[in-house]
Amino acid sequence: MSLFSGLFGNYTEVSPRELQQQYGAYLMPGETVQTGFRLVRDTFILTDKRLILFDHQGVTGKKTRVVSIDLDSIYDVTMETAGTGFDDSELTIHYITSPYYKANNLQTASYRFEFSKKFNIQPFYVALVSLAYENKQRING
Repeated sequence: MSLFSGLFGNYTEVSPRELQQQYGAYLMPGETVQTGFRLVRDTFILTDKRLILFDHQGVTGKKTRVVSIDLDSIYDVTMETAGTGFDDSELTIHYITSPYYKANNLQTASYRFEFSKKFNIQPFYVALVSLAYENKQRING
């Protein structure tokens, strides 16, 4: 079932232990995997410091693009739950890409994740939106 879920663009949860074994070389010293999700070949990991996105490219998947989003740069999170039919749940994070968070020409980006309707994204949303709220208080305080 998870293969079909992946084929339709939905992430499935992967154990932190498995993620640590496979992607431990990409972690900073002292960084700890909290949770992670896989989409056929692509993976994203939530650590205690950042969100790491692994985009395996090409036929063999050996070429890999790694994107790191600092958790303290996330300022907004939106969630859309699945409806009836073939709808999926979506979670979108909005984050600051500028090196200085209080810059005059602040640059931002967003990233959207799709989950199967069977996956309860609400706890994940609450964790990220709580983090975003704390970040806004810190940045604007």
